[in-house]
Amino acid sequence: MQRVIKLRNWFAQSRKNRILFLAVIGCMAGIGAGYLYFHNPLKYPLPCLFHVITGLYCPGCGAGRASYNILHGNFLTAFCYNPVMVFLLPFLGIYFVTVAADWALTGKNHVDKKINPKILIGILVFLLIFG
Repeated sequence: MQRVIKLRNWFAQSRKNRILFLAVIGCMAGIGAGYLYFHNPLKYPLPCLFHVITGLYCPGCGAGRASYNILHGNFLTAFCYNPVMVFLLPFLGIYFVTVAADWALTGKNHVDKKINPKILIGILVFLLIFG
């Protein structure tokens, strides 16, 4: 528990620490996108336990193939693999960038207070039904 408190204090001390942390997270996301760009999930699929057991594709399987096609600019093909992810991806991107910028500049999260909980519950229900 003390480690969490120390980490929280380290982030609260300066904006520089928060920006450094977000830069590391951004680099990790870029490395992941680079790996997916050069690793075709159709040619070299990663085994999916759900698919192995049931023979059906799970939402994660479609998300990987959709992400690969988005990185290559094939948005229609990506939509065919996982329409929910392709639809929600811009909104999630805007949300994460806004929250990260707010946290980096102020050290707090003011964005979530401005989002109506009914909207979040609606998105969750939508994901559970169509995800």
